[in-house]
Amino acid sequence: MTSVINVNLPQQSYEIAIAPANLDQLGQRMASLQLGKKVLVVSNPTIFKHYGERAITSLTSAGFAVASYNLPPGERYKTLNSIQKLYDVALENRLERSSTMVALGGGVIGDMTGFAAATWLRGINVVQVPTTLLAMVDSAIGGKTGVNHPHGKNLIGAFHQPRLVLIDPEVLKTLPMREFRSGMAEVIKYGVIWDAKLFAQMEASKNLNQLRYIKPELIDFILTRSCQAKADVVSKDEKEAGLRAILNYGHTIGHAVESLTGYRLLTHGEAVAIGMVAAGQIAVEMGMWTKEDTERQNALIHKAGLPTRLPENVDIEAIIDALQLDKKVKAGKVRFVLPTQIGVVTVTDEVPSDIIRQVLRGM
Repeated sequence: MTSVINVNLPQQSYEIAIAPANLDQLGQRMASLQLGKKVLVVSNPTIFKHYGERAITSLTSAGFAVASYNLPPGERYKTLNSIQKLYDVALENRLERSSTMVALGGGVIGDMTGFAAATWLRGINVVQVPTTLLAMVDSAIGGKTGVNHPHGKNLIGAFHQPRLVLIDPEVLKTLPMREFRSGMAEVIKYGVIWDAKLFAQMEASKNLNQLRYIKPELIDFILTRSCQAKADVVSKDEKEAGLRAILNYGHTIGHAVESLTGYRLLTHGEAVAIGMVAAGQIAVEMGMWTKEDTERQNALIHKAGLPTRLPENVDIEAIIDALQLDKKVKAGKVRFVLPTQIGVVTVTDEVPSDIIRQVLRGM
């Protein structure tokens, strides 16, 4: 059964299509969008080995002329140097304004391919085919693209909406367990910021830390509810002028911890999980959220096999300093997304530094 979720935007709306074996429908779905004939599939060697041939077969049978390029896997390759390689391949293959880049992979591939597409010839089409849970529910939707700067995550980027997001839940079967858990952090985030029903369904599930123990119906529910939550928020606020900032729940401290550990120690989802625990506790200290709700959140994070404590040897003062480099800092004040109840959050820049210190010391 196919679920189709619309992301309604003033400039260009698009569909998120979720269905088993959807990967084989890629060419057909792209053909219906009347895109140009030239396509560059961008992936990494591991994902390409599993799914590259299927994607290319689907595209060539629909009449597309396909080239492909693999970037090395990992957040530390999310740099302008990798983008330069994509530009070289785009030039070699004479990609035109009507051409399309297809991102076949996780969040890193999606962000880089999206950024290369946003900037090549001042913007060509991009189609997102996410292969990780995190990319399916979060990074493939909403048009945020970019690369990291040595001093901060995603500091270089552009908003560039995809023409289509194609999700095939079956590809999750080859996802390493740690990456699956990393994606669950973003799903839990949606439960806390937007969807109390999603939160309750996850609470009712015995296991959240391995795909094989989760019923297919729950996976479908997780994908459709999470994608719908992201689509709802992005449709209301495409460029993060207001509401969209709530999607950064857990990311403020999460990003700081990621960059201080060189993007090597923690996955993005693990850092976000730690950030959500910290944000929940800050909300409790500020009298905005109940202790009971923060315990429910932390129990869900724990059930998903995610960390709830800071890694050893991370300097708390260094985290406080790193927060000042966050993209969301306004007039020198750090903006935090803080929960007020399950399914509802607020954005504030009035969090005293001593509360942040106190919470981090307790972790």
